[in-house]
Amino acid sequence: MAALLSLRDVSVRYGDLVAVDSVSLDLPGGEVLAVLGPSGCGKSTLLRSIAGLEPVSAGTVRFDGEDLAGRATHRRGFALMFQDGQLFAHLSVARNVGYALRLRRVPPATVAARVAELLELVGLAGYADRMPATLSGGERQRVALARALAVQPRLLLLDEPLSALDAALRESLAADLARILRESGTTALMVTHDHDEAFIVADRIAVMFSGRVVQQGPISGVWAEPVDAVTAEFLGYAGVLRDDAARRMAVAAGLEPGGLLALRRSALVVDPAGRLTGTVTAVLSTPELLRLQVDVPGVGRLHAVARLDARVAVGEQVPLVVEASRIARIPDSDA
Repeated sequence: MAALLSLRDVSVRYGDLVAVDSVSLDLPGGEVLAVLGPSGCGKSTLLRSIAGLEPVSAGTVRFDGEDLAGRATHRRGFALMFQDGQLFAHLSVARNVGYALRLRRVPPATVAARVAELLELVGLAGYADRMPATLSGGERQRVALARALAVQPRLLLLDEPLSALDAALRESLAADLARILRESGTTALMVTHDHDEAFIVADRIAVMFSGRVVQQGPISGVWAEPVDAVTAEFLGYAGVLRDDAARRMAVAAGLEPGGLLALRRSALVVDPAGRLTGTVTAVLSTPELLRLQVDVPGVGRLHAVARLDARVAVGEQVPLVVEASRIARIPDSDA
């Protein structure tokens, strides 16, 4: 699919500081791209440069084939949504959502119909007359999203839109955000430091460190084949094995040895058929399963899981099956 948004070798500099370093990205129409990276890596600066809020020092930003150099922010047809929503405290929910439409002198009946449609979409039907101060954090973000979508932007830019919410609400709203963007057919670029949030919301992901995009592609591809150990651990893998430990784990998983191995927390499962044996060093019970730490001879201390009804205790030796589908092979850059 052809890219709607295309960045080529985009850099942003502040004097001697390079905040964004030669970034190239493609975003097809109707898809959501998450730029994932730690705080201070340059991802918000990249978003602001796409919006026209930060000058690009080098490279090009194109949308629908048009070079956006010199085009003012308000003439790009993009919408921005920030982590705090930035609602107008003195306006009702309906007037917040319809604000940009009224600025464009859209007829009141059309504004009212569009506002009602959007509040239904974001799950806030019946909230039109409420004031922002009476809403929860999650409800305020839904209003902010509805307001951003009101003018049917060519591109929606989301800057850490859920980071101000607590963990449980963040996960729930991330799923709703994914649904809303897909139902509305919105092309969106989101920056976040939370890999779970990125996996839930986005179709594509770009991993960014120190101003550079180190890997990008569909979520499933990047997750299955992280480019290096640092990226794997940032994406949420529990650890990376090297050398003899990696070879032993590959053999136990029925894989050909070679390279590094990144393991998910659930890669090792307590099972009588297991080819490995580990000594349990810690047990944590969760509502779904037991999470363990096990010491495997010749490999080291690893994460493992067991069924809730499994009888395991600290100090006990347990047989372990290695699930090959929960392991990612990483090229060994030192080989």
